Amino acid sequence: MDDPKTLRAAMARGELRGQTSGLAPGYAQANLVMLPKAEAFDFLLFCQRNEKACPVIDVCEPGDPCPRWAAPGADLRRELPRYRVYRDGRLAEERDEVAGLFTADMVSFLLGCSFTFEGALLAAGVPVRHIELGRNVPMYVTKLECRPAGAFSGPVVVSMRPLLPELIEKAAAITAPFRKAHGAPLHVGDPSAIGIRDINRPEFGDPPEIRSGELPVFWACGVTPQMALSRAKPPLAITHAPGHMFITDLRDDELRDAPTAAGA
Repeated sequence: MDDPKTLRAAMARGELRGQTSGLAPGYAQANLVMLPKAEAFDFLLFCQRNEKACPVIDVCEPGDPCPRWAAPGADLRRELPRYRVYRDGRLAEERDEVAGLFTADMVSFLLGCSFTFEGALLAAGVPVRHIELGRNVPMYVTKLECRPAGAFSGPVVVSMRPLLPELIEKAAAITAPFRKAHGAPLHVGDPSAIGIRDINRPEFGDPPEIRSGELPVFWACGVTPQMALSRAKPPLAITHAPGHMFITDLRDDELRDAPTAAGA
């Protein structure tokens, strides 16, 4: 069951609720943000200014839940395994679908996800620990600040994959072309250098397993907008739950070497 449409249909029926790393190999996965139209421009500007963490793949028209380039015919209100609902910047609940909350003025954004390049890492012989263990990737809030836009600001969130030192340069070369999926690593080594106090206690995802001789390697993460929503405090915002992504119809190769926003 690795076809994106089949997986999304299973999610819509409530049959698939787990994290999505390793699903639909070869297809791009995406983070989701839904916002009222009044906040959409500032959020788009925030993404343009912070494209390493928030690379835009697709933007829907107000009131339209279908990403017509990334997955024609899909329904973003029902076809993710888990959603988060924010009210006035606070996480209010998690839900299996959000059709009843979606309004005619809501704009949906799909942002790139590092799950997209994991297939390329595996194909090149670079191990991906959380996939090996059947876990969600560990994610951490850093002390690195995004460039603000309007009401939107906040820290960069990173995902982490432990690697032996001799594989890090290879992993960086493989992931760098995936600029619409966070690209090359943001940091390697000492977690405290980017404000992570305890590598074994991620804010999101599952605790890591770092083996002897390995170094933590950090990539920018699409959970970053959820931190910005907490500061901006829009009346309503909907996102994916961390690690529970939207699976697009786009092949990984379509995001490799994709152009970035002007000036990013």
